[in-house]
Amino acid sequence: KFLSYMIHINKKQKKINQYLLFRLWNNISKLRRKQLLFLLILTFFTSLAEVVSLSAVLPFLGILSGSEIIIEYKIIQDLIKFITNNFGRENLFLLLTLIFIFASIIAGIMRVVLLWGQTKLGHAIGSDLSNQVYFRTLHQPLSVHVARNSSEVIAGISNKVNIIVGNIIVPVLVIINSIFMMIAIIITLILIDPFIAFSAILSFSILYFIFSLFTKKRLVANSEKITSKINLVIKTINEGLGGIRDILIDGSQSSYCDKFRSADLAYRKAVANNQIMSQAPRYGVEAIGMTLIALLAFNLEGDGQGIAESLPLLGALALAAQKVIPLLQGLYASWSKIKGSKAVLIDSLILIEQRVPDFSYKKHKSGKVDFFNAIELRDINFRFNSNDSLVLKDINLKISKGMKLGIIGTTGSGKSTLIDIIMGLLNSEKGSLLVDGKKINENNQQSWQSHIAHIPQKIFLSDTSVYENIAFGIPEEKILKDKVHEVARHAQLDDVIRKWKHGYKTIIGENGIRLSGGQRQRIGIARALYKGADLMILDEATSALDKN
Repeated sequence: KFLSYMIHINKKQKKINQYLLFRLWNNISKLRRKQLLFLLILTFFTSLAEVVSLSAVLPFLGILSGSEIIIEYKIIQDLIKFITNNFGRENLFLLLTLIFIFASIIAGIMRVVLLWGQTKLGHAIGSDLSNQVYFRTLHQPLSVHVARNSSEVIAGISNKVNIIVGNIIVPVLVIINSIFMMIAIIITLILIDPFIAFSAILSFSILYFIFSLFTKKRLVANSEKITSKINLVIKTINEGLGGIRDILIDGSQSSYCDKFRSADLAYRKAVANNQIMSQAPRYGVEAIGMTLIALLAFNLEGDGQGIAESLPLLGALALAAQKVIPLLQGLYASWSKIKGSKAVLIDSLILIEQRVPDFSYKKHKSGKVDFFNAIELRDINFRFNSNDSLVLKDINLKISKGMKLGIIGTTGSGKSTLIDIIMGLLNSEKGSLLVDGKKINENNQQSWQSHIAHIPQKIFLSDTSVYENIAFGIPEEKILKDKVHEVARHAQLDDVIRKWKHGYKTIIGENGIRLSGGQRQRIGIARALYKGADLMILDEATSALDKN
């Protein structure tokens, strides 16, 4: 019963792993799939090249040692007859030497080309997936961003997708390549000596199977630790750098350093353990391979055949072992990497498969919304989670175009939430947002948002020039510089900027760290004016400005 239960669990686990890989496959573009098919064809021909190079060693060593063993293989006899009849007996060894060298060089070149293709394609797929995560993340509604920690997303884009490339995509390609090569080499070995071939493959396979039984649970546990610690490392970095002023004042550097050290050390230990478990069997397999060749040589010598007579067979088997052992090790190491990255793959797939609105894709046209008359809120109810109490309840409001409206209330009363609903950033649990009588929904909210310029409490500024921060989101070559100067004058910022050494080309630092609070807010106002929107929303955006 216990054995049948373990078999059932193992089958179920394999099905889950296959399902994850199938989900990953569905997120690979058609272009990359075609390239993978081409790589598969290249793998097939590389396998044939390996077979030719392995087969060429028998006649080469047979002629070199004067062994009669080559008589046993008809294909070698036919090759020798062909060379003798066409090029003469005296050139036989020279041509066999050239054939062996040529076959080895071609096999080596094809292996390098295959490695190049695997690596380049694996990282190209990784780039596609990173772009997809970033694209889908930026198109998520505000409610999603509010509900999760940004560290998870940053870790997903910067670290976890890289792990998928190195520990999932490339290892899968290595497994496919190794299987093709193994099949080709095993068939060749069976043709040379079936008993030795089966004995060697069986011995190697048993060793790797035993290792996999002992390591698979540890690999999965480490994969969960890796994904959780990556998130914690990124979170600690964000918090430490984001609150650097308070950290310097409070002298709390050691606390953040300890937190970072603990998370980073645990992450690296888990990675190191997985690497050790993936590489350890290699040395045992190499020892077994050398032992089998030594025993075979001893047995052949004991049969009275002599070392010269046995040299071609021993040479072919040694070359085969030199090729098979790395392939078996590659198979096991790739399996270990995939097993040890399962949790990272699950986390990454959640980000890769995020749903985005149809209008996020350029080919889809968002429904048009005109704004000539009024904005209306009807019976708006809102809460962030189903378990939370209502932040807004039965809100009804009509705002005519051209009206100046102030929303006041105590801290936490829902002022910012109401503004986010008006801007279409949050969807109400109940009720409707209407603009000129048209209901705002997912299909037309982008058109509605094009009418809005928002100046938040905390202005986001990028580590670029003043030009790029005022004309935010517009490529540098498309910025209307005269318009930037004009809106800066309206925001009472132009005189200040012109006093700076580099003027509007001044790099203002991450989050405007080189600016005062008032200057940041004035850039935010200038940014809103540059957009030239119909509706301007100021969320305590003038709190740092002088009264005049």
